[in-house]
Amino acid sequence: MSLTLFGFGASRSFRCLWALEEAGLDFEYIPLTFGSDEAGGSQCDDYLVRNPQGKVPTLQHDDFVLTESAAILNYIDTLADGRFIPKGAKARAKYDELASFVVTELEQPLWTFGKHRFAIPEEYRVEAIFETANWEFKKALNTLQKLVALDSAPNHYALGDSFTFADILLAQTFHWAFRFEIEVPQECLDFRDEMFKRPACVKALARIE
Repeated sequence: MSLTLFGFGASRSFRCLWALEEAGLDFEYIPLTFGSDEAGGSQCDDYLVRNPQGKVPTLQHDDFVLTESAAILNYIDTLADGRFIPKGAKARAKYDELASFVVTELEQPLWTFGKHRFAIPEEYRVEAIFETANWEFKKALNTLQKLVALDSAPNHYALGDSFTFADILLAQTFHWAFRFEIEVPQECLDFRDEMFKRPACVKALARIE
């Protein structure tokens, strides 16, 4: 099996890198230069064949390619015999609910920050959007607190008493907000810190440093 993850730093690709380490799969990690059209860049022709958007992450498994982080996590779970996503119709539905909320609501204001700080051409950046994005993020955090109870207690996870890939999605998103210098509740940072102590996360962080 040839399994390759293309990524960039602490972006969305990090959640996939972390998941691969949790799963214990044999894989290659290829870091890209963000925005570059030179060899090894996210805009070079060789990469755009795999990911036409020129974004990360991209997972290639032999000749099969996936380019959305949530889908990649689901696929990694399948390769890992379903050890990281709950089984059973209701438990799986609650996982899907939380995962969908993270990628469609919680992280979207953060990507707005990213786009208007560095990702899109300067002539399209709007500084005034930051106030709106900050409001959206706080609103999403308030909703999140009604969906899950987060604290830093040992073995306390987003969906009960066992680790799932939902914990990766949340911890990485909280870290993304922290790096963008957005105010994040202490309980969320405590949760991130607890998850980041996991050996698989430590290994993943070492790959991007």
